[in-house]
Amino acid sequence: MKRIYVASPYAGDVEQNATFAKQACRHVMNEGHACFAPHLLYPSILDDSQPHQRQAGLDMGLAMLSACDELWCYGDHISHGMMLEIEQAARLGIPTRRVLMQENGFVIGNARNPQQAQALAMAMGMC
Repeated sequence: MKRIYVASPYAGDVEQNATFAKQACRHVMNEGHACFAPHLLYPSILDDSQPHQRQAGLDMGLAMLSACDELWCYGDHISHGMMLEIEQAARLGIPTRRVLMQENGFVIGNARNPQQAQALAMAMGMC
């Protein structure tokens, strides 16, 4: 069973984004893997509106990325936090996949090596 780090937007419409992140986690589990979504865990114990607590949550999430086998980026938008996760995955040599929602559910893209993932994000103006 692979350990999948789930990245998806959180800030903005937090309620809608948290619902989407939960759907992403269920998708990972349905694919037969274990999921880790720091943006569902840390805001439940930290105050995301406090900059130092938000940064602590980001830092702890990035620290856990090294324990994961792959980073799966969900949604049609790469947020600033997700870009930080993609960059960290590149530094750690962790493959990244893009997962998009379509009519029939989620569609998983091919695994990209970390340099490909970072280059794609940069080309799309996401960093």
